[in-house]
Amino acid sequence: EVYFYPCYQQNILVNAMSVGVVRKGETVSARADGPGNPVFIVGSRTGKDGIHGATFASADLTEDSAEDLPSVQVGDPFQEKLLLEASLEAIRTGAIVGMQDMGAAGITCSTSEMSAKSGTGMRIDLDRVPTRQDNMKPFEILLSESQERMLIVGRKGEEEALFRVFDKWDLQCEQIGEVTDTGRLEFFWHGEKVADVPAHALVLGGGAPVYEREYRPPAYLKKIEAFDPESIPQPGERLQEWARKLFGSPNIVSRRWVYEQYDSMVRTNTLTTNRPADAAVVRVKGTGKGLAATTDCNASYVFADPYVGAMIAVAEAARNIVCSGAKPVAITNCLNFGNPYNPEVYWQFVRAVQGMGAACRKFGTPVTGGNVSFYNQMEVDGKTVPVYPTPTIGMLGILESLEHLTTLDLKQEGDRIYLLGKVSDDLGSSEYIRWVHGVEYSPAPRFDLDEEYELQQHLLEIIRSGLVAGAHDVSEGGLFVCLMESALVRGLGFRVETDASIRKDAFLFGESQSRVVVSVRPEKEAALRNYLQSQGVPFTKLGEVFGAEAIIDGENFGSVEQWKYIYDTRLEELLESE
Repeated sequence: EVYFYPCYQQNILVNAMSVGVVRKGETVSARADGPGNPVFIVGSRTGKDGIHGATFASADLTEDSAEDLPSVQVGDPFQEKLLLEASLEAIRTGAIVGMQDMGAAGITCSTSEMSAKSGTGMRIDLDRVPTRQDNMKPFEILLSESQERMLIVGRKGEEEALFRVFDKWDLQCEQIGEVTDTGRLEFFWHGEKVADVPAHALVLGGGAPVYEREYRPPAYLKKIEAFDPESIPQPGERLQEWARKLFGSPNIVSRRWVYEQYDSMVRTNTLTTNRPADAAVVRVKGTGKGLAATTDCNASYVFADPYVGAMIAVAEAARNIVCSGAKPVAITNCLNFGNPYNPEVYWQFVRAVQGMGAACRKFGTPVTGGNVSFYNQMEVDGKTVPVYPTPTIGMLGILESLEHLTTLDLKQEGDRIYLLGKVSDDLGSSEYIRWVHGVEYSPAPRFDLDEEYELQQHLLEIIRSGLVAGAHDVSEGGLFVCLMESALVRGLGFRVETDASIRKDAFLFGESQSRVVVSVRPEKEAALRNYLQSQGVPFTKLGEVFGAEAIIDGENFGSVEQWKYIYDTRLEELLESE
């Protein structure tokens, strides 16, 4: 997903999630078991690139930052591919005890984490590490974050099996030390000990200091508290005009200009390229199962209320997974914030982490990993302005059977359209009041964690029972955009009615959470209603799939084809006009 907000203009955030598949029982842990076992470094040579890279990632950027060239790692995708394939083959030899890639702080990180997990130590000869530059100092070798490297603990006596594999792939494999029973990391340089530290002291939960930083609510929250929904004018006869303006927002329209630059058909496993669902679904060949993946974070919600906004980020990710027919199982994250020494920014961070934790515990989705990126900010009129707090959530789900794969499109004329979840008179933090009315400060949209959880459980049940033909969650742009996105796929129109007890723009454009639009075959409508009523699930019958035009309360909003043109071309137009 892609968002355009002014706060990202000078500090663009790019978060990417990678998902892999491994056979049960064929994993290798990042451990250093067995004193006396050899320690190898394999892959690329170690250079000065990446020194202080982790520090650079959480440091204030200035005009002089471009001079910090060693902080930037130099990547080689082809070398990385060779290392990945060679590592997988090496694992199959059975000669590997433990393996870990070189992350932040390079050799220092890998040796300490692997040793701490096993309660062992290591003796490492730094002068045996292959280097790119001559005369590298011991501390540079220790801290370099050069890419395409692995630290491997092998089985003593089986070294030749590893050398053969990495020689086959034309990769260096050098023994640089061995596992010890001291619990300490001892680094040597041409026989001289240059560092000696307890392994446990360097890892999280070990001897690292814990800081209690000052934090306080940001001053801008007063503007949010002062928001009066009555200040937003009723659309009246301008409803269609404002709907078209909203639909043209860069945060609403198709991002195909971005994602079509990449090949979604690699390995032919992607099932949602031409049949879009709320999550991307990938076939796991030979199993009949699928993996559903999504990334989510509407930072404007987090800006309005970091605790609620972060919960919504997790909840929307889970909702997208469930709408595709899968069960959420785990998340990773990238927590993007401004300067943590700013008490207001740190308050955002604290509250967002608390909200993320609360939602993950509710959905039973452990945080398997993630990272934090601080100091994301820009200068405006001499003032430092942080980015919106952006805790991006990457979530994975499991589709137990590909028969349960549910896409978001309207399937055929005559299908009934239902809205699951409560409808409320809520416009908070909606793209509608931001893009159409220019309101930046408003509360986060209505959200109840328990209500969200219950809705998702019932939705998963009706999907697995085959009661619905399609499902699409209500998010940016509200119900109107949700309906239109479902209509665009096949060019089918819809005929729906709004609730007269709720102002029409709130009903159509509001972004209150925990809502999903489903389409159902006429012959299954009674069964769906019976289930929803028996389980106490709030729902509203909106209307039906009809023709090729959008009709709301009897008013014709034009052909779906016209809306599709806006959706498909607007982003390119905006980019070309810059």
